[in-house]
Amino acid sequence: MSAPETGAGTRATPWLCDPYSRALADGHGPLYLRRTDGWMLPLEVERWCGATDVADESVLERSEGDVLDVGCGPGRMVLTLTSRGHRALGVDTNPVAVARVVEAGGRAVRASVFAPLPEEGRWHTALLIDGNIGIGGTPSALLSRMRELVRPRGLLIVETAGRDVHEYVTVQVTDGRGEPGAPFTWARLGLPALRSYAEDTGWRWSDSWRTRGRWFAALRAPCRPR
Repeated sequence: MSAPETGAGTRATPWLCDPYSRALADGHGPLYLRRTDGWMLPLEVERWCGATDVADESVLERSEGDVLDVGCGPGRMVLTLTSRGHRALGVDTNPVAVARVVEAGGRAVRASVFAPLPEEGRWHTALLIDGNIGIGGTPSALLSRMRELVRPRGLLIVETAGRDVHEYVTVQVTDGRGEPGAPFTWARLGLPALRSYAEDTGWRWSDSWRTRGRWFAALRAPCRPR
């Protein structure tokens, strides 16, 4: 999970705050997204830092060719894809996340998805897993950007919320103890909301499925680039 850089300096930039970096370095939480009304969403740091699981496998087995993992975190998807012969690249704004991927033998770059990225328009598959459809807080802008990254008829696999959610929230990353990170906007979508945004941004709905309590959708880019 990650987010685009939105400000100057570590304290002002989402996902560069100490609670998140410490959790990645340690390989465990607790870690949460805290809404302004006090509601907190637990973040699954242990799962992100561990090996791929059965639900991840449902994504891996559908991935085609060269794969771009946006918001790759510590890189479990990139590393597994690489071990299976895919050319895979992770993108994340957090230096600890990128360092973990590289140290484990994978490829990753530290960048926002909205910044220039390697081989734009040539990726066979792109991933938005672990809630990363929320990046930037504007799903239409993110899905339009993903159209620019994959090749014609390229595949985008998105993980969604587990129920009919459609919300935009201001959140902070926190471990529940020390100072939280800077506030930033985030989006949470269930499958119906994702389908609407996908249609509006030119993606073709291909498939959706549920595995081990996690929900996913596969979208297909049109035959011709925009």
